[in-house]
Amino acid sequence: MIPVENILLWTGALILVSVLSSKLAGKFAIPVLLIFLAIGMLAGSEGLGGIYFDDASLAKNIGIVALIFIIFSGGFDTEWKEIRGVAWQGALLATAGVLLTAALAGFFAVYVLDFSLLEGLLLGSIVSSTDAAAVFSILRSRKISLKKPLKPLLELESGSNDPMAIFLTVGFISLMTAGDMSASDLVPRFLLDMSVGGLTGYAMARVMVVVIRRLKLDYEGLYPVITISLVMMTYGLAESLHGNGILAVYVAGLMLSRAGFPNKRAVMRFHDGLAWLMQIVMFVTLGLLVFPSQILPLAGAGFLFTLFLMLVARPAAVFLCLMPFKLGVRAKAMVSWVGLRGAVPIILATFPFMAGVGKAGVIFDIVFFVVIASVFIQGTSIPWVARLLKLEAPLSDKPAYPIEFEKSERIDADLTDVIVPYSSAAVGRKLSELEIPDKCLVVMIARGEEFVVPSGATVIEGGDVLLVLANEADLSKMQALLGRIGGA
Repeated sequence: MIPVENILLWTGALILVSVLSSKLAGKFAIPVLLIFLAIGMLAGSEGLGGIYFDDASLAKNIGIVALIFIIFSGGFDTEWKEIRGVAWQGALLATAGVLLTAALAGFFAVYVLDFSLLEGLLLGSIVSSTDAAAVFSILRSRKISLKKPLKPLLELESGSNDPMAIFLTVGFISLMTAGDMSASDLVPRFLLDMSVGGLTGYAMARVMVVVIRRLKLDYEGLYPVITISLVMMTYGLAESLHGNGILAVYVAGLMLSRAGFPNKRAVMRFHDGLAWLMQIVMFVTLGLLVFPSQILPLAGAGFLFTLFLMLVARPAAVFLCLMPFKLGVRAKAMVSWVGLRGAVPIILATFPFMAGVGKAGVIFDIVFFVVIASVFIQGTSIPWVARLLKLEAPLSDKPAYPIEFEKSERIDADLTDVIVPYSSAAVGRKLSELEIPDKCLVVMIARGEEFVVPSGATVIEGGDVLLVLANEADLSKMQALLGRIGGA
């Protein structure tokens, strides 16, 4: 038995190094997940740390637990107003797009990698989901973003396509291990899996809101604890009802993002931090699991498979799924290129080990290589491709105000940033001279690196960011007022 103090020492050290390395990733535009994986590999049995770890079952369980909270946080942090306009596109990419990618990649594996049909489709299913979190971390490091509707579309797709990839992976493993099962049996299983998962997530989100609102806890620190317990219950309930637990927690997070309840901002920040911790634990664990000496002999086949996935399978799936929608060729090309593979394929690659699939080791090594190659090639080139396709947009850095406002059903208002254009007619005028709506309050002004507490005598300058407390109607009037061009 390893002494618990040694486990805590090494665990703390690996987490600390991972957190500190995120600064390095941002500076050199390296995807942070690649750094986390590299730390795990360096600490592993063939690295400098010499930590021997080959428990695929434990790695799978750690990955699933981590994925639960990462997916929930992704849904919880999603602005419904932004994704509402791309809901159908995102849903198609997350279902039909994943299926097409899996099928094309699977057939390629059959004819090029000498896999059987089921082995090829299993490999294709494992690598069929994408991870947009890496994309946006790279774009943030370069101070750029993507034009609408690309950003919300990619956020929605990446947050919702994991359930389909998990279903396909489990389904093809079942076909390989259960002799009396046919491909047609996957259709009713799919309908049950997705419907039960979605309904469970919706129902549990309603329960969460009612519980949090009515409990009125004396200690704010207990609100995140309540949400943790309810998230775990959501996943467990969906799985026990033969539904998709990952879809359930994503839907629950998405529904919760639209609801108002006490200490919502604090709960969101907590789950954001928890999601980062889960990512570090998951990536480092998966990095420990891999043996680099076993991957190198498959580098040629893995690179060929990665190129096909990036240049053929993903683009074909994207263009076919987005054909009914009015989205330009450049936008579709960008969506195709940012289909990075992340931790989910590596987690799914541990499933064949548990099921005793014959080529489980080869599949895991190829998947690990695909993820590293995808993140390295696509990830580092995303800013360049965005500029080439003229789809980059300035990254709007919101000031970190020294005050907070918790929206409540008792007040029909919210704090919102309003930027004063340099050409605005309000520039050079005092606040008291502006026709500000009666129920619109300018709480604070962000001016460069400083914050100004306004009064009626405060003079508005171009580029000011006004922190405004107002309802939607008055906010629209305020935005129209500040948007008027000087001299007009």
